[in-house]
Amino acid sequence: MTWLSDLEGAARTALPAPVFEYLAQGARDSVSTLESTWGWSERRFLPHVLRDVTDVDLSVPMLGSPARVPWGIAPTTQQRAVHPDGELAMAQATAAAGSVLVVSSNAGTTFADIASTGVRWWLQAYLPADRALAEPMLARAVDAGAEAVVLTVDTPVVATKYAAGDQVVWDVVDPELLRVNFDPGYEDAPGAEKALDLGPHDIVWLAEQTGLPVVAKGVLRPDDARRCVQAGAAAVWVSNHGGRQLDRAASTASCLPAVVTAVEGAAQVYVDGGIRSGLDVLAALALGADAVFLGRLPLYALVEGVGGVARMHGDLLDEAVEAFRLAGCRLVADARGVVREP
Repeated sequence: MTWLSDLEGAARTALPAPVFEYLAQGARDSVSTLESTWGWSERRFLPHVLRDVTDVDLSVPMLGSPARVPWGIAPTTQQRAVHPDGELAMAQATAAAGSVLVVSSNAGTTFADIASTGVRWWLQAYLPADRALAEPMLARAVDAGAEAVVLTVDTPVVATKYAAGDQVVWDVVDPELLRVNFDPGYEDAPGAEKALDLGPHDIVWLAEQTGLPVVAKGVLRPDDARRCVQAGAAAVWVSNHGGRQLDRAASTASCLPAVVTAVEGAAQVYVDGGIRSGLDVLAALALGADAVFLGRLPLYALVEGVGGVARMHGDLLDEAVEAFRLAGCRLVADARGVVREP
């Protein structure tokens, strides 16, 4: 096994059982979570030959600014339960890699401290029933230099997850390590529950409230992708929430091509879900993604702190460069179409 492929097993050994379960589990029977990695490995490549691949350049534009690698870090909670440095370690390693960090609104580290690392970062947001309650948190993100807002659109309620033991993560983790960027008492305020009436108008509201580009995360259907773009979304993020929301939702690998076709270049298209290797990165880019995002992989690497996340970026880059060379691709644009459906 490679170091990357062994990260999940190492995290299972190193972390308290309820913390690892929180990271790894999906909703209900975890069908979507278990299928996610297979979605990429089922794709088969049609490599070019007789191409000069001496110098492979994997840089991509992400919302108008360049990233040195075609992946970013997806928003995840409980990073400080994985390692005491949490989001700071994730940010430091991601900045060094020239990647983009998406920070969970539930983060256990202040936006200002994350920004002090020099990382390029976006804010992930859930909207509450009373939108006004989100305004102070959004303002803190803008003040700290967030470059975009990623609106999670697939979570009107949190899906049921089954505990394997007597304890769950909330029994063993200090609640002070969560939601440090919200006003005190936020969770007890009337209207703090997640919005059940989320709509395209919220993309407009977020853009007006923050002055930042808005990314719609959690889209699987082409018709929904078009609605997001029509509402002004700068990017559509194909995601099934790592299988943590509607179980049996289709894999992102199977949904990506239709969303790319529906968007027709009017916005960028990102994808996450089960990406574990450089081959997976190549497959996603070949199917039309402008960039991919990593969720569980960097969390497992975070067990080793900033060094673990840095190694994850480095090993993934090595794998991706090799995959591109073998596919006859020098640039990300060259990868389009070097994959066929299963």
